[in-house]
Amino acid sequence: MQLVVARIGRAHGIKGEVTVEVRTDEPELRLGPGAVLATEPASTGPLTIETGRVHSGRLLLRFEGVRDRTAAEALRNTLLIAEVDPADLPEDPEEFYDHQLMDLDVVLADGTEIGRITEITHLPSQDLFIVERPDGTEVMIPFVEEIVAEIDLEEQRAVITPPPGLIDESQAVVVSTRDEEAESAEDGSSQAGSGDAGKDV
Repeated sequence: MQLVVARIGRAHGIKGEVTVEVRTDEPELRLGPGAVLATEPASTGPLTIETGRVHSGRLLLRFEGVRDRTAAEALRNTLLIAEVDPADLPEDPEEFYDHQLMDLDVVLADGTEIGRITEITHLPSQDLFIVERPDGTEVMIPFVEEIVAEIDLEEQRAVITPPPGLIDESQAVVVSTRDEEAESAEDGSSQAGSGDAGKDV
């Protein structure tokens, strides 16, 4: 199985180094010296990593045969692709490969459907799930323990416990409940259980 593990960014310096946008949880394995990677567009590769280092929080790579800034800049926006056995699993049971997470159904703890994971973005501080909603809109879900409560590969779903405001419907429920409470207060009536509406799940 081929997986995109990075995207080449701008050239760094004058000796052929490039910045890369990492798209793998195992950059030390997939993007280490000696790794041979296919590319998109295919005509650019394959590329063999010669050296790698972290500078100001960004990974810098140099490829064999790329010796100056002009050659490095020509690689900009190239995708780096690794060959991965689909049966392989990360050593840490709390980690997952992107291909395991793609297309998982995203639901709340009560089973409410939120959408489907269509993309995973790897940022320096955290990873983000790009989730396509049933209506075609997208929402970004930070892949952190406080929000993603469970990844169930057997059931092909990710269970989330979003804070207020992360999911549009959460805001709608809160606003709707407050409106109903205001109307109840005006006519002197009460509504059993209304105090539970809008709570995080």
